[in-house]
Amino acid sequence: MGGQYRITGDKYPRMRRPRGRRRLVFLVVASVTALGLIGWGTLQLIDVFTGGGDKATAAGPKADCASKVSASATPAAAIAKTLPKPGQITVNVLNATPRSGLARETADELEKRGFKIGDVGNATDAYDKKVDGAGILLGAKSAYSAALPVLSTQLPGAELKTDGRDKATEVDLIIGTGFKSLTKKEDADKALAVLAKPQPTPSTSKKTC
Repeated sequence: MGGQYRITGDKYPRMRRPRGRRRLVFLVVASVTALGLIGWGTLQLIDVFTGGGDKATAAGPKADCASKVSASATPAAAIAKTLPKPGQITVNVLNATPRSGLARETADELEKRGFKIGDVGNATDAYDKKVDGAGILLGAKSAYSAALPVLSTQLPGAELKTDGRDKATEVDLIIGTGFKSLTKKEDADKALAVLAKPQPTPSTSKKTC
């Protein structure tokens, strides 16, 4: 073989890939990288302006769907309709203190204010000398949200209690040792007006999502 076949000239066969294909591959890789960087940057900007990604997104619907409070006069109106007037309430005035004549004096004042007066005298043994506060207003269970609140406008601070009686409009005013006097008539009238006037009460309504 020695020297019989020789390559002459200045051109040799090329063993590498054509440049056009390499350029195409490079452009594709560069494009994918650029798109990835743009997408990542966009997500970062969204996080910055929305306040922290998934947590902010999750909190959004909850805030929109939160319960909203609206005013409604229906419950208060229903209560006002059940309140009897002073002239429909019979009050038994009972004295649980050592002060004589206190029951009669209090009963006369209540009568002037429109209440009906029933029994007037000393309290029973269960309460006599055993009521430390201003007094106890005692009535049927059905009177707890009707006659008793009306009578309580005349003696703020009195304790409201119920027993087993049937008549909802007959109640006891048991005068305690802390009693000084009934509420001034003008103040009691204002309290009655507020009690009888329906007041809007907040009701919760939920927004559907």
